[in-house]
Amino acid sequence: MKMMFVNLPVTDLDRAKEFYTAIGFTVNPNFTDHNAACVVVEENHSAFMLLVREYFQTFSERPIGDPSVNVSVATAIFLDSRELVDASVTAGLATGGTEAKEPSDYGFMYQRQLTDPDGNILEFGYMDPVAAEQGPEAYADQQA
Repeated sequence: MKMMFVNLPVTDLDRAKEFYTAIGFTVNPNFTDHNAACVVVEENHSAFMLLVREYFQTFSERPIGDPSVNVSVATAIFLDSRELVDASVTAGLATGGTEAKEPSDYGFMYQRQLTDPDGNILEFGYMDPVAAEQGPEAYADQQA
């Protein structure tokens, strides 16, 4: 089984857990303690590891950047509908997130950018199934 974990430094673990559960993910208590929380995005596929900054620093000799100042990564999460994208972003905004950009609507793809309370960027999106499978041109042909 292949599984992807995205490690994110956070300043307040409880606040981060509240934010990530509000946007639709679940905390795996088996891999959660006072230093870290495993937040499952998709069961047996992908998860965030929310790590308090001091603990995160133990994984590298290099200094940890401040995502609220310098962007180094944006994690894209695609959902099954535009409505789910909007609901996730709305829930994130209600729990301390911010939205610095207007939504992007390309017809075949819809995206919204949500910044968590620590400055980490999440891009929620929806892509038309035809475009996802065959490319944007196939979606355009379907619309003609």
